[in-house]
Amino acid sequence: MFYNISYCCAMLHFRCAKTLSLHNLFSSIMATVKAFIRSNKKNTPANVRFRLSDGRNVQLFHTSEILVQPSLWDAKREQYKFKVVIPAHCRTREELYKAITDRKNLLLHLYTARKIDNSESLNRYVDEHINPEKYASCHKSANLHQRFREYIDRSYKDGIFGEGRRRHYEVLLRELNRFLIIHDLCGIKPVDFTNEKVVLFRDFLLNEYALVDKYRGLYAGMNGTNIPTAPRGQNTVATKLKKLQAFFNELESGDELPISPFRKLGKQRKAVMMKEQYDEPVCLTKSEFIRLRNADVPETLRETKDAFLLQCNLGCRIGDFQALSFDNLSIEDGIPYIHYLPRKTIKENDTRVEIKTPLLPFGLRAIEEYGFTFPVLRYVSGERGYNDKIKALLAHCKIDRIVAVFNEAEGKNEYKPLCEIASSKLARKTHVDLMNKVQIDKYAAGLHAKNSSAVNRYTHMGVKERFILMCAAFGCEEYKDISKK
Repeated sequence: MFYNISYCCAMLHFRCAKTLSLHNLFSSIMATVKAFIRSNKKNTPANVRFRLSDGRNVQLFHTSEILVQPSLWDAKREQYKFKVVIPAHCRTREELYKAITDRKNLLLHLYTARKIDNSESLNRYVDEHINPEKYASCHKSANLHQRFREYIDRSYKDGIFGEGRRRHYEVLLRELNRFLIIHDLCGIKPVDFTNEKVVLFRDFLLNEYALVDKYRGLYAGMNGTNIPTAPRGQNTVATKLKKLQAFFNELESGDELPISPFRKLGKQRKAVMMKEQYDEPVCLTKSEFIRLRNADVPETLRETKDAFLLQCNLGCRIGDFQALSFDNLSIEDGIPYIHYLPRKTIKENDTRVEIKTPLLPFGLRAIEEYGFTFPVLRYVSGERGYNDKIKALLAHCKIDRIVAVFNEAEGKNEYKPLCEIASSKLARKTHVDLMNKVQIDKYAAGLHAKNSSAVNRYTHMGVKERFILMCAAFGCEEYKDISKK
């Protein structure tokens, strides 16, 4: 057995402490809203104000249009005083109670749903909720760049965009801004951005590299790696256009423009412009993975090897891999495993079911040595980053199988050694491919009944069953001992 009882007990103690900590955290932080007034004139109507508190660090204030006479106000009950005569021109008890209660509920809803962190934003969202027609007119007067900027900010605050997706939209916004400047369209309104402009923008995205020298000032201050030096690929451009299409679809559904310009492109032209094609996934074979796992590597590549093997074990995306900590480590049936919510898809998923992946012996050893802190993961791209070191690792292990890579500029395949195109994505692809193949092998061997859905239900297995399957997939002999228990 590759783990011991003391390790399991330590992890159980850690999990209990973590559960208690989370309980205390959620018990101590709960947003509340208090209504109050500030006025020295007892018979002059004052605006009811609201203070939203969330723990010790959050204090947000909102001044409402709800009026009440200070002489009638009960500060403790946040309502009219008992046994006072309410003038005919004032709200009734029921009306004031409902107005204050509704406003409290609105403030709590906006605070939690919009991730608001300052009073100015809170008041703006309240005003927009109460006076939607005012903001509809603001949308109509905004130019394309301003409206796209607002769309990105709003989608992020509403939780529609995650951090990674927001960054991609920010890049597109900067590219759109350069396009508008070059074509003297800075003040164009969304309704005036026609299908012809969409085609023109696509051409700009494809060939922006050719404009860099002519408009050098637009690229001053940019990171050199972000300045285009070659035509963008069709897949890249199609992905960007789909983001812009989503923005125009939002405007159309909100009646800010009669029809999206993308609907006027024509079926064939749109299909060509938005088409994405991808190479066949490249991954390590089982024999290549075992060769890499057993290879002796120099000290300069040892950390890269351990990190890459652990990522192959887990099959997670690089962003999720970088974010892992001991909070993500648990034990079930004596088997340590990693559990996490994938960041990329959490917004789109209806449920928040964690991915649970057992740790194989080599993965557990990497965690025992590095404790989820791999300095090599600090920089993924760039010279001497994680991706470059993965290439060097595979080259050292002589994993140089020739694979096809499509060259979009020339319209044909190029053939390169696997070690030259390897990156962190190779780990995820290798995990998925090895797991798919081992399930097919078991089906072919008669371990799954005919027409069984088991081949496609890897994610529904328990940790122990997954561990056994993964040992077979990754060539770990220990799975036989576990399966006999």
